[in-house]
Amino acid sequence: MSEQKNGAATLRDARRIVVKVGSSLVTNEGRGLDEVAIGEWSRQLAALAADGREVIMVSSGAIAEGMKRLGWTTRPVELDKLQAAAAVGQMGLAQMYETKLREQGMASAQVLLTHADLADRERYLNARSTLLTLLSLRVLPVINENDTVVNDEIKFGDNDTLGALVANLVEADLLVILTDQKGLYSADPRKDPNARFIQEARAGDATLETMAGGAGSSIGKGGMITKVLAAKRAAGSGASTVIAWGREPDCLLRLAQGEIIGTLLVAPDQKSQARKRWMADHLQLRGAVTVDAGAAAKLRDEGKSLLPIGMTAVDGDFHRGEVIAVRDQQGHEIARGLANYAAPEARLLCRKPSSEIEKLLGYMAEPEMIHRTNLVVTR
Repeated sequence: MSEQKNGAATLRDARRIVVKVGSSLVTNEGRGLDEVAIGEWSRQLAALAADGREVIMVSSGAIAEGMKRLGWTTRPVELDKLQAAAAVGQMGLAQMYETKLREQGMASAQVLLTHADLADRERYLNARSTLLTLLSLRVLPVINENDTVVNDEIKFGDNDTLGALVANLVEADLLVILTDQKGLYSADPRKDPNARFIQEARAGDATLETMAGGAGSSIGKGGMITKVLAAKRAAGSGASTVIAWGREPDCLLRLAQGEIIGTLLVAPDQKSQARKRWMADHLQLRGAVTVDAGAAAKLRDEGKSLLPIGMTAVDGDFHRGEVIAVRDQQGHEIARGLANYAAPEARLLCRKPSSEIEKLLGYMAEPEMIHRTNLVVTR
């Protein structure tokens, strides 16, 4: 099978897709929110959802829209002014997406994140749980960075990094970065007439970082290098990335049909392989749970989640979100996974049905100790 066919299959098979759009596109180069463009993306997102795909939008534009509403023609450098612009612009940005998605019969939700939310174990799991729940309810999350309460996050520029982190967070199959450029070239085509367009490459290839370069526009802070690095980050969880012109007609629909538009950066590993390798190679295990024979069989042979009722003992001092081992009654490790409950809570839950979690702890994060999507069998 050729690389072209492999790339097409990667696009066709993508079931969970994160779409990121930059400030210059969303705000029509800073002239204000582009109602027509946002309406077009909303139409395509709704069509993908109707086709059974799960879609998330990561949208820049709050600072740029705030600048327009405040009458500023150049992006300020003072942090307080950037945050004020974000606060003003976020109102219009959320309203526009809600209106255009509702016109397509899609419910939507605004989710504001910071990079700190995705660095902290518990906040990471909470954000992941919220987004997956919204997807299960057929609600389309519209995510933006919470620029009004952060400082250094604003410097990342145009949410490319946030798009990749969201792709990691929800284990997306595909990250689509819509930009004002056709895609990636071997050099800056504005300066080098011999610049070659890159239609398909391997995400994480070091030569791509050499090819990418140049600063972003006066509206956004991103550039092609941030998109290449975002693709590398997304590939860590098995997501491939497309960098494409955001005004290409029916771009999202054509990509989903397998047409390679823009530059496709293919993840070296499939999603499941990347996740399993990460957990299997996790050397710093903070603890373990021992399970009975019935639970061990369900984990090994049936690919089930680990429920508290199957646990007989807890070792170590781990926190929610850390990788722990699962052992059988003979002490052999049979699996690894992300703990939904910290060690002290897990000890209270041993041999208890999930229906009693809230009564025992005063809350219930998840009905499982380790969900099957966060678990890899090691023996």
